[in-house]
Amino acid sequence: MLPQMFVTAGWGVLGGRRKSAALASGRLLLLLAFFLFHATGISEQAGSEGSLKLLDIEVIGTSHLKADDVRLASGLVVGQVATKGDLEQAIERLGQTGLFSRLSYRYHCASGGCTLVFELTENDQLVPAEFENFVWFGQNELLGLVASRVPLFNGRLPLAGRLADQVVVALDRVLAERKIPGEATCLRPEGSQAAGDSSGSYLFKITHHEILIHRLDFPGAAAAELRPLESAAEPLDGQPYLRTKMRDQARSNFLPIYLARGYLKASFGAPQASVIEDGARTLVDVSVAVISGRQYRLGSIQWTGNAALPSGNLQELVHLKLGAPVDALQLEADIEAIQKLYRTRVYLFARIEMTPNLDDARQIASYQLSVSEGDLYSMGDLTVEGLDSEAAKKLVAQWQMKKGAPFDNSYVARFFKLLYRNEGVTLSYDVVPRQSVNQQNKTVSVTLQFKPRK
Repeated sequence: MLPQMFVTAGWGVLGGRRKSAALASGRLLLLLAFFLFHATGISEQAGSEGSLKLLDIEVIGTSHLKADDVRLASGLVVGQVATKGDLEQAIERLGQTGLFSRLSYRYHCASGGCTLVFELTENDQLVPAEFENFVWFGQNELLGLVASRVPLFNGRLPLAGRLADQVVVALDRVLAERKIPGEATCLRPEGSQAAGDSSGSYLFKITHHEILIHRLDFPGAAAAELRPLESAAEPLDGQPYLRTKMRDQARSNFLPIYLARGYLKASFGAPQASVIEDGARTLVDVSVAVISGRQYRLGSIQWTGNAALPSGNLQELVHLKLGAPVDALQLEADIEAIQKLYRTRVYLFARIEMTPNLDDARQIASYQLSVSEGDLYSMGDLTVEGLDSEAAKKLVAQWQMKKGAPFDNSYVARFFKLLYRNEGVTLSYDVVPRQSVNQQNKTVSVTLQFKPRK
């Protein structure tokens, strides 16, 4: 026993902007591998085989984690007689989780034993953990089953460390206990801790066992939208079930059905899978709840910032009608077409920003369309590659957008469709046009590369 002894040791994880280039892969580094002893009244150094009885384990610095979970994850228990090696293993075990940006311990002893103190700073670079196809469990149920086996897991994981590996082991144990075939795997997020990027999620899924979609339904959908939803969902029948895939489908294929009908705040609930057949493969019915919200009608469209083209001319290019349900997809297509029109009028980088104003009480949507026309650009040099000199000269002679003329972004396509006569060209070619923009001179040079067809 070491009376009145004070001992410290530490483990650090350098993350985010503070990590050096040598640690960019997110590896954990043991910063302090020594003990510093200081005694009050009695001063002596512990031997390498020294041990101490743990009367208490204190945890200082937690903000989201529970102190009891930190104690449990350390592997140490009150009443244990711990060696120096036990303490080092505990600090390493905690450090390897990646949950702490700083971690150290100290202890102070009295005649009956010692109090061990963990001092830590939690790592704030955490991302969610998602369970893709564990269709036999509710999400909260599965979170609880994993947390009971991995004390420090609460649904979020650090970009570095081994905690995700512990979750995979826990999931495999859950599957084995329930006699569910397959193996758990983990796809780590692409975010870089070195860059301080905490985007993405950890995706846990079952492999080596087919989990297929049998059918989809859409509770909450009205009759007018149900048939289009069912048609959009047909290609998913028989496909592997993944929660993230279903969310992508909702965003890219289901939501446009509502946006085109004026339901500008429509949303979808998390997909819910129900097992209908189990065995060599698993079939699931999937419910995607629809929250359509209000249907908005067009109130007005106001144009600002446009000088080259009058507002009346621009408005004629918008296909939406006042008082009709807002077709948000058509409006986006119209804005894109107008931007392309500007680019044929020498405004190469024209942009239109759309700002909606939604009146929920009246279910009216009004829009302000702010035009940023940008600078005017002129034609620079024309270069022809892949043709002999005579054929190239004939092409240049036919090119009517001469150097210094206002640059028309649509001219290349129109030139080859309507104007170009391939005089002196005996082979079949594919033409690859390239544009080079000179921001300083406000010019655009064009290179036409002719590649013989194989």
